[in-house]
Amino acid sequence: MRHLHIHGREIGPGKPAYIIAETSANHNQSLASALELITLAKECGADAVKIQTYTPDTITIDCDNECFRIGKGTLWEGKNLYQLYGEAYTPWKWHAELFAHARNVGITLFSSPFDETAVDLLEKLNAPAYKIASFELVHLPLIRRAARTGKPLIMSTGMGSLEEIAQAVAAAREAGCKELALLKCTSAYPAPPEEANLRTIPHLAEAFGVPSGLSDHTMGSAAAVASVCLGGCIIEKHFTQSRAVPGPDSAFSMEPAEFKAMVADVRAAEKALGRVSYNLTEKEKASRVFRRSIFVVKDIPDGGEITPENVRIIRPSHGLAPQHWESVLGRKTRKELRRGEPLLWEALQ
Repeated sequence: MRHLHIHGREIGPGKPAYIIAETSANHNQSLASALELITLAKECGADAVKIQTYTPDTITIDCDNECFRIGKGTLWEGKNLYQLYGEAYTPWKWHAELFAHARNVGITLFSSPFDETAVDLLEKLNAPAYKIASFELVHLPLIRRAARTGKPLIMSTGMGSLEEIAQAVAAAREAGCKELALLKCTSAYPAPPEEANLRTIPHLAEAFGVPSGLSDHTMGSAAAVASVCLGGCIIEKHFTQSRAVPGPDSAFSMEPAEFKAMVADVRAAEKALGRVSYNLTEKEKASRVFRRSIFVVKDIPDGGEITPENVRIIRPSHGLAPQHWESVLGRKTRKELRRGEPLLWEALQ
């Protein structure tokens, strides 16, 4: 399984999870907010910030017939696609300033292109990687165009069948992609935890021989932390300054304090996973004194018999180990033993 390398950061099994703050539409058409989100992501411990590169006209057409209306039961009910993307897109004239700001604060910035012209723009800005959104998994011409850049490619697999994922992977590889990762994603906003199906993460890695991870739309950080325990190498989470500020994506995005806590929990989980080991840690060695052992609990005369009434298995561990219990019962002492004295072999006949 090959690792990815984005701006010198190695990503894959055995490495710390690569944590991406997805700002999406949470700038609310304010360049100042977009720049602040990049700064906040860096302060919260994100490895990268991701934006989205499209315009309403590159992703759909301005049409209000039923095909283009967003159905009931979503955050965007009542809008048509052109209206939604007009509210949500990141203006292309901002991109150069966003990339420059990311460099200044010391965080990696890359984007999800939604058509070939978006890749052209991002190439001019020397984007270090490309992310293919779940909805574009079946857009094989876009995948091929991004792959031909030779940059690392991360693809979300929401809504994708195993066959569709395989077709997307094949398209990327045939077009020259050498560094590829796949993210388990549930394309619901927000996604219920019971629909996250995180066990798919190691299956993706095994089925396609790539690093895998999670593009997470659940609320909170539990799914993100759990994904690391299943071998997830990448975590992508929507990021906003405040859910109280209305916006197309803010309701299911993570606020800075939450994001920072998630990063800390992920790093703690990675440390806790450790390795397969039955060796004692230094602190465990110090704790061994509090194990049980065999102690005298009633005075025994010289030549007295060891019985369950005068010895017991208690803490601490200065006496014989409990495994010798059957061996010492019925033995005679070679000296007088006092209550509270650890029972040792040299005290027995």
